[in-house]
Amino acid sequence: MNDLERLAAELREAETAVALTGAGVSAPSGVPTFRGDDGVWERFDEGQFTYGRFRRDPAGFWADRVELHRELFGAAHEPNAAHDALAAMGRDGVLEAIITQNTDGLHGDAADSLSDGDGSTILELHGNARRVRCQDCGRRTDGEEIFERAANGTLPPTCDCGGVYKPDVVLFGEQLPGAVLQRARSLARKSDVFLATGSSLVVEPAASLPRLAASNGATVAVVNLESTPVDDRAAVVRREDVTTVLPRLRTLVDA
Repeated sequence: MNDLERLAAELREAETAVALTGAGVSAPSGVPTFRGDDGVWERFDEGQFTYGRFRRDPAGFWADRVELHRELFGAAHEPNAAHDALAAMGRDGVLEAIITQNTDGLHGDAADSLSDGDGSTILELHGNARRVRCQDCGRRTDGEEIFERAANGTLPPTCDCGGVYKPDVVLFGEQLPGAVLQRARSLARKSDVFLATGSSLVVEPAASLPRLAASNGATVAVVNLESTPVDDRAAVVRREDVTTVLPRLRTLVDA
């Protein structure tokens, strides 16, 4: 029995299994990454997308955000085999939750494409770039129309209540949603198996979740093309494409 087969066996027996995903899961779908070779921050100044700038200069922030949004989501992106495998394991009751650092909404798309089952909980640590949220009344709404308004010169776009809309993502200098982070940490603590996939595991607080799981006795598995700081705590480390490993893992779990 190899390490992936052992991991599948542990997933079948686990009372609580959790997956954490990063940019490496969405990159095969064509979603640009932020860092690394040809990352988005090579072409955009990340200092222009801080919460402080949004507060000081919402019109200028939105003008730049429209361009960034086009870069990230101008092309249609579909869930790939990794998203589909995780969604299927959620539907089948193998994964209790998918915790993601990604803001592209592809985990939700993959779950919605399944014809049956409630699926696992999806916790979006950094929010969802498809939505916007009014800073005054708190109303959340689909962002497509709001981004179109901003692109056509309505800067900054505002809610019916008069409040300024903000992309429903966590900006630099902004705290992660407390309830979401608390839930993610609780799941990590009680997990029997914690699967970290497509993440460099260097951005906090997400990077601390697999360590938290390991310190509470969970079997930690890392699937990522590059090494991570958590590799030495992991029982399984796979330097392979997530779109290859995760479907294979799902097949083994079903065997």
